[in-house]
Amino acid sequence: MKKLFSMTALLIFVVMALSACGEETGLQDGYYTAQAAQFNHGWKEYVTIMVKDGSIVSVEYNAENPSGFIKSWDTAYMQNMLHSNGTYPNEYTRYYAGQLLGGQGDDTIDALTGATSSYDSFKKLAAAVVEQALHGDSSIVVVDTAP
Repeated sequence: MKKLFSMTALLIFVVMALSACGEETGLQDGYYTAQAAQFNHGWKEYVTIMVKDGSIVSVEYNAENPSGFIKSWDTAYMQNMLHSNGTYPNEYTRYYAGQLLGGQGDDTIDALTGATSSYDSFKKLAAAVVEQALHGDSSIVVVDTAP
């Protein structure tokens, strides 16, 4: 009887230990933001995600100037960049944000020709914001995005 009790207790302990090892915390619900530590060509980039029921449901990637004006709204900048690079902020910010949303935080994000500098920044910001969501830390994380 004593041996049966010991075996049962050991079996319960092993089952509990194994189930705890396989448990993943996942993304915590809330809003999370990562922002560049410095301005680059007059703009400071940021990524904000919303997590609901453990999944990313919204991604915003953009940049703002010191007055708070959003880069995607700057039509003069858009025209200049479109003619020189073949893309513009309103296009590549949605492209990169869509990949983060579709991949649910994995780091498989393809670069868009003409926006490789922003691609490098986005990858760093996305990794930081996903890390914040994994820990449930809603404070804004500041990221060094310099090349």
